[in-house]
Amino acid sequence: MMTHHKNHSTQHLARIAGWLYLLLIPLGVLGIIYVPATLFVSGDVASTINNIVANELLFRLSIVSAFLVQLVNIFVVLYLYKLLKPVNQNHAFLMALFLLLAVPITLINELFHVAVLVLLNSAEPSLSLVSLFLELHVHGIFVSQIFWGLWLFPMGYLVFKSGFLPKFLGVLLMIGCMGYVIDSVTHFLFPDFGLTVSEFTFIGEVLLPLWLVTKGVDVENWAVLNSSNRNFEHASKDWRTKGAVIIAIP
Repeated sequence: MMTHHKNHSTQHLARIAGWLYLLLIPLGVLGIIYVPATLFVSGDVASTINNIVANELLFRLSIVSAFLVQLVNIFVVLYLYKLLKPVNQNHAFLMALFLLLAVPITLINELFHVAVLVLLNSAEPSLSLVSLFLELHVHGIFVSQIFWGLWLFPMGYLVFKSGFLPKFLGVLLMIGCMGYVIDSVTHFLFPDFGLTVSEFTFIGEVLLPLWLVTKGVDVENWAVLNSSNRNFEHASKDWRTKGAVIIAIP
């Protein structure tokens, strides 16, 4: 009975992580793909401003969606940390750290879009300032994207080594890391590069949550790893305690 409860709890953990990860897709598409494609006209600030004014609610929704993405990201990484920690706690910590670092960067970056709204609702909006804030927001996305990529590498490694998830998912996640990082680096070094590598390397971020939601994890292998990890932690604690006692003996 206890084993059945633990298995159910593990699968529940995996499926929550999967559903939260999937939730990022529509929220991210709205703010990063749909709104820019609908409202922004490359090289034409006046037309972009007219589109934002005519579709202000849509523009505001993109800001809200960015806030929601970061909130969901926090829960996603916490659930994935708990799920993947038995494989390697240090790598799981790196995974969580990289994604959490992106959260404040992205939230602060959205202030540039808030500033655009403030300017457009002022008596005499400055076209040059609006253009500057829109451009800074684009650059800020690519800064955040560095960490959106980096967190995928330790996560991919953990999935690959886990034994309770398919290895090919781990490989795809690590490839996805390279795509985001390459895009960010080329954006700043070669702004006219013209190729978005992550458009071809993101598939792991779709397949992993789908797998977690539909298949879950191999609970037996997960339980073995989790038990081994706890035994190692207890042994390490015992050795530290014994060492402290020995040192304390005069």
